[in-house]
Amino acid sequence: MRDKYLDTIVVNRGNQKRLKNLMLRVRAGESVAVGYLGGSITMGCDATAPEKCYACLSCQWWREHFPRAEVKYYNAGIGATTSEFGVARADEDLLFARPDLVFIEFSVNDGNSTHFLETYEGLVRHVYNSPSRPAVVLLHNSFFSTGISAEEIHTAVGRHYDLPCVSFKNNIHARIAAGELAAEAVTADDLHPNDKGHAMLADTIRHFLDGVYAEVERPEPEPVFPARPLTPNRYERSRRLRNGQLVVDACEGFARDHAPQEHMTDIFKCGWEAWEEGAYMEFTVTGSVLAVQYRRTIRKPAPAVRVIVDGDEAGAVVLDGEFDETWGDLLALTTVFEQQEPGERHVRIEVCRTHEKEASGFYLVSVITAG
Repeated sequence: MRDKYLDTIVVNRGNQKRLKNLMLRVRAGESVAVGYLGGSITMGCDATAPEKCYACLSCQWWREHFPRAEVKYYNAGIGATTSEFGVARADEDLLFARPDLVFIEFSVNDGNSTHFLETYEGLVRHVYNSPSRPAVVLLHNSFFSTGISAEEIHTAVGRHYDLPCVSFKNNIHARIAAGELAAEAVTADDLHPNDKGHAMLADTIRHFLDGVYAEVERPEPEPVFPARPLTPNRYERSRRLRNGQLVVDACEGFARDHAPQEHMTDIFKCGWEAWEEGAYMEFTVTGSVLAVQYRRTIRKPAPAVRVIVDGDEAGAVVLDGEFDETWGDLLALTTVFEQQEPGERHVRIEVCRTHEKEASGFYLVSVITAG
């Protein structure tokens, strides 16, 4: 019996040549490396074990269909992060493994804005054109009850690049909206799936892969990469600079964190920390975009800093090190400027607010340049 919800999950079929070719190669005995890049849902938040997250469960499809093949699984999910950070870390966290297939999932982390349309496009272009030339599938999550997500702008990118787009919303949110599934059966907070929710997300992907494999012998035209991007495309070659890469011109009161980063989710490492008002660091960057990545902590009080570009104190951007939520510290990312033309800019980050006794210092994780 056909499932009316699963039949609607493919919101853009896209060119499937890379994916079909991969299936044929794996069927012939080649190994396959499958990667997932996204936020907390991809990371497996609220699954009771790593192997119960949707990414790991859906990767089993390859082992079940090709039991003699070596299947390598890479999960590059980091909670509370967007495609703006995704494109800056893609090489380090996933593309180093030369994946054959990459699933990209940021539709509940990105906003529905032109800014995230551009960062997401940069990420898609970067992954698609990476050295292993992977098949790319775009996944669109949503809030379970409301259906809110960035699916509309993300699908626009998928259509422009003729990529498969799979909507979890059309499977799960649609069932909840129709009264056929209770939201609390699949999620505790309307965002992060429990084990049942992760299994439903995985089933959505497996259904998509079943459909592609059923037509694996059907010829596909060669994919045509668009000559022009949808946006100014300043983010495709983003660079994340931590204390091993950023050249600091002057520094007082910011101490380098030398502790090693054990895993990609060990996020507050390889940066700088300051406690005293007036502490500063200065550096020069080249590009049209600058974003600052820092910790917002629940261990209050904590300092704030201001970011001054080219001496423009009136236009300084203030970054607050305190976080009002209770679930944990946030890896915050603030875009300081987006210019039309690249150029060389002098940046000063200085502590502008402290308290009598700080519970935490201000932790600067990295700076991201692009354009």
